[in-house]
Amino acid sequence: MVDLAQSLRIQAHANALANLRLHAAMAPLSREELQARRTSFFPSLMATLNHILAVDVYYVAALAGDANPEAAWRGYRPALDLAPLVASQRASDMRLLSVCEALDADGCNRIVAMPRGGGRVQQDRAAHVLAHLFMHQTHHRGQVHAMLSGTAVKPPQLDEFLMPSEGHLREGEMLAFDWNEREVYGPLPGA
Repeated sequence: MVDLAQSLRIQAHANALANLRLHAAMAPLSREELQARRTSFFPSLMATLNHILAVDVYYVAALAGDANPEAAWRGYRPALDLAPLVASQRASDMRLLSVCEALDADGCNRIVAMPRGGGRVQQDRAAHVLAHLFMHQTHHRGQVHAMLSGTAVKPPQLDEFLMPSEGHLREGEMLAFDWNEREVYGPLPGA
């Protein structure tokens, strides 16, 4: 039986796996291709990747209980090249995973304070903040995926990271993190 905390941990793993696959696919692109103006909410591949990371930095800081997540947001400096962005995104993904690994039922219901400027502090349960963050990441990775269609890079499959029965489709990414299928996803139904 899957509980909410376990589901959120799986989503945190899936997020890191999708980022790994997406970034690996983008590695052959030149700086010019990464910075080229494209049709999307954020007008380039790098601008979109930087937006994903900047938002991750803010929310993960809030979820981790940092004293000033707003300072993390204000202090974010966009990467110009893919390699430093990938390293920073990986660190953020691992921090998010650490937050999720510590979750239990009480942790899912813990109130997360998110300063929004001007003295306003938004408060939501950790499970809601995580659901929002995972949706945000998926939404913008989808935009990057669409923009890749205008390059020589084939957009990679990014939706093979949630179901236990699809382990054969993510073997390389799981190996890159040295993660074990059963430890991440639990036993297959009927196993």
